[in-house]
Amino acid sequence: MTVGTAPLALSMGEPAGVGPEIIARAWAALRAEGPAFVIIGDAALLRTQGQPVETVLSAAEAPAVFGRAIPVLDSPLPAAVTPGRPEPANAGAVADWIEQAVNLALSGEASGVVTAPIAKAPLYAAGFRFPGHTEFIAELTADVPFAGTRGPVMMLTARDLRACLVTIHTPLAEVPELVTAERVCRTARVVHEAMRRDFGLAAPRLALAALNPHAGESGSIGLEEIEVLIPAARALREEGIAISDPRPADTLFHDEARATYDAVLCLYHDQALIPVKTLDFWGGVNTTLGLPVIRTSPDHGTGFDIAGRGIARADSLIAAIRLAGTMAAARARVISG
Repeated sequence: MTVGTAPLALSMGEPAGVGPEIIARAWAALRAEGPAFVIIGDAALLRTQGQPVETVLSAAEAPAVFGRAIPVLDSPLPAAVTPGRPEPANAGAVADWIEQAVNLALSGEASGVVTAPIAKAPLYAAGFRFPGHTEFIAELTADVPFAGTRGPVMMLTARDLRACLVTIHTPLAEVPELVTAERVCRTARVVHEAMRRDFGLAAPRLALAALNPHAGESGSIGLEEIEVLIPAARALREEGIAISDPRPADTLFHDEARATYDAVLCLYHDQALIPVKTLDFWGGVNTTLGLPVIRTSPDHGTGFDIAGRGIARADSLIAAIRLAGTMAAARARVISG
C-alpha cells in the first residue's frame, strides 16, 4: 500500500445496518494492500465491535494509520444504535456523513467517495428529499465545474460486465415513454467519457440493449428500435462514439458477447441487474458516472435482518473500494496529462 496518496472517503451509512461490520471486514481485507480509506462516521460504534479504531483530525492522516487501525473522522451519532432497528434521530447524521465525504473529494483531500448502504425510510421521515445516494450526490456537486457530459448515470459492475442504466427505478409500463433518443444519447455520452476518463480506455466500445424481444423483429414486436434506438445509435456514431445498434438482450450478456464491448447501455432496471447479480451476486458494485467526484457503493441494502449477527459478507464493499481506487488512479493520470 502506498502511504501519502489521498485516501478514499467512506461514509458509514445506516448505523443500525450491516455497514459497520462490513467496513471492519473490508479494512481487514485491504489493510496491507489498500487502497486506503478514511471512515466518516461514529468511531465509538466501530469500537463496540472490538475493532482497532484510530480517530484522525484530517483525511491526510489516514494512509499512515491504515495499516494498523481503521482511521475515522469522528462524527458521533446523537442517539444509541440497536442493530436492525434504525433510529430516525440518527438520520441527519447519516446524511451529514455523505456530505462530508463528498466535500473531502471535492477539495482533493480524498480521491473518491465510497458509500455504505443507507435506509431511506428514516431519512425520508427526517426530511431527506432525494430518492437515494445518487441524486443526493448529484445535488451536492451540481454547482461544481465539470469538463464533460454531466450525469448522474448509474453503472452496475460484476466481473467484466459494466451495465449502465438509461432509466433506473421506473415502473416497467413507463419505460417506453422515457426511453427517448435524447435520454439514450446523453447516457451514452456520459458512459463514453467515463470509460476514457475513469477507466483509461482510449477507444471504448459501447453496446446498446434493445427494448423489445428480438430487437423488435423489424417492427413486428415493437417500433421503439426503429423509431428511437437505431436513430440514436446512428447519431452517436456520427459524434465519434462507437456504439452498436440495439441488440437483443437475451444474447447480450453471455461470455462471448461481453468480450465484444466495454460497457452496455441497458434500458430498464432488471435488464441490467439480472445479469449483474447472476454473474456475481455477492460482489456487484454500484457506480455513479458523470460527476466531479468518483463514487462507488456496494450493490446491496442495509441488511437489517442480519445486522449485528456477524455474518454479513463484505465482498461487495471490498469490490467497491477497489473499483473506486482504480478509477481514482485512472482519473489522476488523465488530469496529469
